[in-house]
Amino acid sequence: MYYRLNGVTQRLSGAAAAAYRPQGLRPGVPPVRPPAIFASPTKLVSEAGSQVDFLGANKVPDLQKLFQRSDGVPVHLKGGLLDRMLYRTTMSLTVGGALYCLVALLNAAQPK
Repeated sequence: MYYRLNGVTQRLSGAAAAAYRPQGLRPGVPPVRPPAIFASPTKLVSEAGSQVDFLGANKVPDLQKLFQRSDGVPVHLKGGLLDRMLYRTTMSLTVGGALYCLVALLNAAQPK
């Protein structure tokens, strides 16, 4: 048995053996999809031809050899001088910040 919602009493009541159609949804032509606002033109394969837009040589194999070499250097320092400078700066700021926190805690613990 099929049921239908009565709009006046807001209760379910028996309905005929027809498919249920909620109010507001009517059968008919499906709505036309609006055009995309930010649609960008695309190239077809036949339009692109054999031209490849590539910016440079593939550096991945060289970087893999550099970073996978077992020379005892940690991977975060294998980039060279810039990596060493960044690492030392970070470590010095960390140690300096920890010492500053300890001094501030010591000053806060002293009575005036």
